[in-house]
Amino acid sequence: MHESHELHRVLDLEPMGDDTFRGPAMDSDVFVRTFGGHTAAQAIAAATATIEDDKRVHSLHSYFLRPCKADDDTTYTVTRLKDGRSFSTRRVEAWQDEALCYSMIASFHHANDAGPEHAEPMPDLPAPETLEIPSTIPSGVTGAERDYREWDIRIAADGPTPDAASTVSGRSIWFRYKYELPDEDAFHACALVYMSDMTLLFSALAAHPEYEAQLASLDHTVWFFRPVRVNEWLLYHQSSPSATSGRSLVQGRLFDASGNLVALVAQEGLTRELQTGETQVPVRRS
Repeated sequence: MHESHELHRVLDLEPMGDDTFRGPAMDSDVFVRTFGGHTAAQAIAAATATIEDDKRVHSLHSYFLRPCKADDDTTYTVTRLKDGRSFSTRRVEAWQDEALCYSMIASFHHANDAGPEHAEPMPDLPAPETLEIPSTIPSGVTGAERDYREWDIRIAADGPTPDAASTVSGRSIWFRYKYELPDEDAFHACALVYMSDMTLLFSALAAHPEYEAQLASLDHTVWFFRPVRVNEWLLYHQSSPSATSGRSLVQGRLFDASGNLVALVAQEGLTRELQTGETQVPVRRS
């Protein structure tokens, strides 16, 4: 399969009847456990497949309950909790080997309501075209560049920016998908969820560059404000206001190139002291 089709493959779920779907395994030479964004993106894709066309996702709240195996497909079961005139709600559970790995509740809203409009401005950071393409990405996973080869990722600020005075640790990156994608809001929302977990937790270590920690996403929340296209430049403005007891809270604001705030992400993750001989994220041994 041509590498430019990998994101399509990941998000192409197989319907199995009764609001159940099968999600393809990762194509990875690095990961032992499934990347959290992979699982979350497939879960929201499963939920979206049960939603009428006039509604789009506006929020998701989820927990990673146990690791999924990167080499195995995942089964997603969708429960229709509500179908109202304005909102629909779905619960999605991800299963491997009869074990529940991940649980999400997502809400969908139609686009016909009007109300007040305001948004946080985008921070003043260098444009992506002025930045070098780094040889490595700030993910905490050695060799992850192959797994994210379809994405153009550039570091805009490697540390907290002046407008984030209350943030102890942080990082800002520009990213975009390199290839053509369907011009569909739902597909791009799923793709954004896929990318939203990449690099986010590692930003908690930007203030501790020498600290070696075990990393794992514990939960993941996304609020979607405006339609987005992930094959156009997006700024991921990441911050970590607190870390304690082996856990870190991280947040990310996503802006399009025009400066519109399109989504906000929040996550608590494990940042526990790394034991001797271990890696930050479990990887395949050569």
